[in-house]
Amino acid sequence: MPQLNPAPWFLILVFSWFIFLTVIPSKVLAHSFPNDPALHTKQKPQTESWNWPWH
Repeated sequence: MPQLNPAPWFLILVFSWFIFLTVIPSKVLAHSFPNDPALHTKQKPQTESWNWPWH
């Protein structure tokens, strides 16, 4: 049964993991994010309670 011969499939497996672990992370990390979050202060904004006229 030829499917039990691991010689060609093991090389394909090793080569694909080599690609996944070396090429793809560097391409993903090279992207720049245009909407970087701005640094905010640690002060909480002053909130006011609503004055409902019917309550």
